[in-house]
Amino acid sequence: MAASIVRWVLHPSPTAVFLSAAGSRRLFSPCCGPPSCRSFSDGAAEKNTHFGFETVPEGEKSKKVYKVFENVAPKYDVMNDAMSLGIHRLWKDALLHAMHPQPGVHLLDVAGGTGDIAFRFLEYTSSLKERQARRTASWQDNRGEGEEGGARDSRVVVCDINKEMLKMGKQKAHHEGLDSDVLWVVGDAEELPFDDNQFDIYTIAFGLRNVTHVELALQEALRVLKPGGRFMCLEFSKVTNPILARLYDAYSFQVIPVLGEVIAGDWKSYQYLVESIRKFPAQEELKELLEEAGFCCARYHNLTGGVVSIHSGFKL
Repeated sequence: MAASIVRWVLHPSPTAVFLSAAGSRRLFSPCCGPPSCRSFSDGAAEKNTHFGFETVPEGEKSKKVYKVFENVAPKYDVMNDAMSLGIHRLWKDALLHAMHPQPGVHLLDVAGGTGDIAFRFLEYTSSLKERQARRTASWQDNRGEGEEGGARDSRVVVCDINKEMLKMGKQKAHHEGLDSDVLWVVGDAEELPFDDNQFDIYTIAFGLRNVTHVELALQEALRVLKPGGRFMCLEFSKVTNPILARLYDAYSFQVIPVLGEVIAGDWKSYQYLVESIRKFPAQEELKELLEEAGFCCARYHNLTGGVVSIHSGFKL
């Protein structure tokens, strides 16, 4: 095997070892708690940020967000179906079709705890690989040639700061027989535990609005992508139709927290989720942040009238 190939090794111990092409090692634990918050103030007074509509010190936001997802993890998938009436499945399918990943690519799915994007990615690339294999076999039969090596298997790493969300994802992977197809890693989107230039595609679905420093998360995404690699973000955004916007606001603030209380026994966490959507940058602002981070060809397109948007960009 060529020395430039990157290998992932998951040891029986709780520590995973990442081996880069250069042979250097980076360690991360898939079972640790939330990473300690880094200081950006260098001794100066700590800045404030938003946690939903609440103003909190920057160092407190990650802890609060961690607690939210620790609380909602057991009912996360059920609540997604209830809140969106199942439409979130169509949005995630749309992300995969826009991505159109080819067999053999390496995906990093950040904030992907329960594995929805990872599992769709594996299904999509596996289906493509099977179709390509059938076409190749038919071509070889017609020409009387023997079989040759097919496309490589795709690989996916799910990175999430919350171990409870990853726990739910692992359980789903086991149920689907995909234990060996996904590597689950605890990691902070603002300080990813991977070497530079490792992944073909970086995805983050409904997670970017929960990070404290969006610009740092985007810089990290750029760093770990290979040259030519693609960034893709699926996130709630600003509804463009005034009538739909009023209906959406009424549903969000009057129905979703109630569903959270009834189904998950947690009003406050879903009140935060609703508020966090309103504090997240609008489509054009996020596009500008992508460009400032160094991505080229930054673009977006709206789904469901702008309730969510797919943002993308490339690393040169």
